[in-house]
Amino acid sequence: MTSSRVVLTDTDSGVWLDSWKIDASNGPHLSGGSHWSINKKTLRGGLADGVDVVTLDSGEISISVLPTRGMGLWRGVCRGIPVEWRSPVIWPVHPRHVTMTERGGLGWLYGFNELLCRCGLSFNGPPGNDNGTEITLHGRIANLPAHHVSAEVSDHGPGVLSVTGVVDEAGMFSPALRMTSTVRTLVGSTAITIHDRVINFGGQPTEVELLYHTNLGRPFMEEGAKFVAPVAEVAPRDEHSARGLDRYNRYPGPVAGIPEEAFFFTLQGDATGQTTVLLKNAAGDKGFSMKWSLAELPCFTLWKNPAADADGYVTGLEPGTNYPNFRSFERERGRVIKLAPGQSIDTALTIEVHDSTEAIRQVEDHIRSLQKSEPVRFAGPHRKFSAGVE
Repeated sequence: MTSSRVVLTDTDSGVWLDSWKIDASNGPHLSGGSHWSINKKTLRGGLADGVDVVTLDSGEISISVLPTRGMGLWRGVCRGIPVEWRSPVIWPVHPRHVTMTERGGLGWLYGFNELLCRCGLSFNGPPGNDNGTEITLHGRIANLPAHHVSAEVSDHGPGVLSVTGVVDEAGMFSPALRMTSTVRTLVGSTAITIHDRVINFGGQPTEVELLYHTNLGRPFMEEGAKFVAPVAEVAPRDEHSARGLDRYNRYPGPVAGIPEEAFFFTLQGDATGQTTVLLKNAAGDKGFSMKWSLAELPCFTLWKNPAADADGYVTGLEPGTNYPNFRSFERERGRVIKLAPGQSIDTALTIEVHDSTEAIRQVEDHIRSLQKSEPVRFAGPHRKFSAGVE
């Protein structure tokens, strides 16, 4: 097995490549096919000026990674199918233009348009004061640039394409957390795997919360689309969401001004603790699945925002170490991780696009095999999941 690795950014040594590309014409022969590439470019103009984009293309699926925005996934295309959502925020926003404290701590929303963005690392959920510390919506990691970025091509198996970034979330008299993230695909595959390691490189124990805010619009979300999962428990986040509990797994078309809904889940997995969820369109011929370990990411949130298309018609499939509640509530429920100095956690998440009824049927059959017991539905917000419930 041979591999070729190129450093695209390294702050320590002063390396930064404005553009770079490798493909079958200037790279190794890969048995999975010849229509693969890794392409790095830097966006220019507007709020996106200076945002680095690294695109992995397996020949079947391409995905754009944003090292400047915490190694989030901006958008993708799989066999001509767009894998994205249409936010009012059209282009990736450079973190210099996002003030997290705006709108009472909701400034994170001014940069929100990714297919997948992480919420964390020290906290996520709503803004507020936590024991004297002002925290903002969904944390800092999505608005922090990587200080080291590399791309790698390996001839292992059909060929492996990957990009790795290192992002620090640290400050004086604050937690010191480092995330090393690798986004990987196999040549000829329709799947992408994200592997993250978060380490406490400070000298004091510190808290960690991590949630993968994975967001989809058309063609997966549409009127009649369906969410499929091996549900153990489901509870609405609030009273408004409770009114939609009987249809939590189905989607309406866009409706201007409709409030968002959210549902909290515990899921069932296989003998190794792996679980899978699926969003499929109304016809059942286009689907998006996610697979991960419940030992690493035990909490799952489904966010539904069936607003007008122009206002961001989107749903969020969100595995996490916690639910996106205020940190003090999650701490009380034992869902905030405490890392000792030098200690780390690892997470892995695989997303895949399916473009036929047969492929989607196979995923649904697998999910049914994970459903060992009937799901428990809580009619309203439950104290296990939501704050302010007696």
